[in-house]
Amino acid sequence: MAATGSEKQGAKAFYVTTPIYYVNDAPHLGHAYTTVAGDVLTRWHRQRGEKVWYLTGTDEHGQKIMRTAEANDVTPQAWCDKLVEEAWKPLWEHLNIANDDFIRTTQKRHTDRVQEFVQDLYDKGEIYKGGYEGPYCVGCEEFKLPGDLIEAEDGTKLCAVHKKPVEILKEENYFFKLSAYGPKLLEFYESNPGFIQPESARNEVLNFVKQGLEDLSISRSTFDWGIPVPWDEKHVVYVWVDALLNYATAVGYGADQAKFDETFPANVHLIGKDILRFHAIIWPAMLMAQGLPVPGRVAANGWLMVGGEKMSKSNLTGIKPQDLTSHFGVDAYRWYFLRAIAFGQDGSFSWEDFSARYTSELANDYGNLASRVAAMVGKYFGGKLPASAADGAAETAIHEGLAKAVATADQKIGEDLDFQAGILAIFDFVKQVNGYITEQEPWKVAKDESPEGQARLATILYTAAESLRAVAVLLNPIMPETSQALWESLGAEESLGALATQPVQTSATWGQLPAGATVTKGAVLFPRLEEKKD
Repeated sequence: MAATGSEKQGAKAFYVTTPIYYVNDAPHLGHAYTTVAGDVLTRWHRQRGEKVWYLTGTDEHGQKIMRTAEANDVTPQAWCDKLVEEAWKPLWEHLNIANDDFIRTTQKRHTDRVQEFVQDLYDKGEIYKGGYEGPYCVGCEEFKLPGDLIEAEDGTKLCAVHKKPVEILKEENYFFKLSAYGPKLLEFYESNPGFIQPESARNEVLNFVKQGLEDLSISRSTFDWGIPVPWDEKHVVYVWVDALLNYATAVGYGADQAKFDETFPANVHLIGKDILRFHAIIWPAMLMAQGLPVPGRVAANGWLMVGGEKMSKSNLTGIKPQDLTSHFGVDAYRWYFLRAIAFGQDGSFSWEDFSARYTSELANDYGNLASRVAAMVGKYFGGKLPASAADGAAETAIHEGLAKAVATADQKIGEDLDFQAGILAIFDFVKQVNGYITEQEPWKVAKDESPEGQARLATILYTAAESLRAVAVLLNPIMPETSQALWESLGAEESLGALATQPVQTSATWGQLPAGATVTKGAVLFPRLEEKKD
């Protein structure tokens, strides 16, 4: 998606990343949840007129990918190519994800720079050769500590995330001196209390680092699906070191210094809480060792739960996003998970909850409001928006309600990553406008054909339409298709220009929609749901 708004050339971009996702299988709701959140966040900042860069991609090396490919009787590269082109990229397009780049860790622009990065650390004495023996979870691609394991009834040690037995590895590896960075990390966390969100995640990392860090194995030598270690090609770079570096290689590290300076480091890394330690401990330590700036924030979202279990392919609860979009629509899908689940906390999904919220908030509150206003402007004023006459106390309350909604949504979504609170502020205003129309009863006022009566009717309908103009702007980052439909139905495209160029922070400025704008009643924004079968 091309950037919009009054961007400042040469300014530091607002840089947001998702994790790069393993391509061992097709994406499910959990992957889409994080990616939609990043899309809403970056669209919001674009609509502030800021320069933005949004990165997502796929993690294609490691033992898990190799074994999956072998199980499907194809090469790892062929497996990755198929999944990326047939599953991952099409889903992001389907969900209207406006990413600026999609990086694959098998791309030369990445692999060459990873080799340069680890070679630099090796030359600086930050990497040494040693031996490792201990438990390893292939699903996590992570060496596990005793506290990371749970015990099955037969005494087998299991990964706490995947509930599968760990493998005991004994290898000759290369190690990064992570232990030396414990004090530096603790000092950094103290000076930057907002670096890790939510607070529970911050506390987990602090406690872990305070116990003392062990050096990190940064290579594997028992398989070859990975980036060769440049000084010893019997080894491949540990997949997590490889993966984390995508945040630098994708924006020009070692190749395009101007782009790198204008983009790096990320303002926000959006991640799942199960990969918190990699991003909040290993990644900043690697950057410190290389003398590079540390990211602004690591924001860990919770897990999507179905039947009390984390949603994943391995436990058979991986629901395809298309299962939901085919029923509710893409915009409703984008809205629902950020509306229903507080970002940073675990949340449960159910068809029943989605259906209830869709009907109550989208169809009844929002969609019905848009339809009623357009219909009344058409019926009473021939589809031309009337000029407002004298505003009274009721209109002043609407102005104040909008100002509050804009301020709250801008802070919550744009700064705090509290998508739920920001969306609720917008929909509280929608409810206020619905209440205004109910109280003012324009259908009764219309019966008063006196100049005073018609002036009052004009004020009521202008107030409602102008409110919807602001709502379309505020909801555009969240529900771009329906917001565009509303924008056009209000005649705003013709009178005010493209929706994407309307700044969210000034959307509360009253009177932007001009009198005389052509208001049309288009298709219903959120059609009633058919009976959903379980």
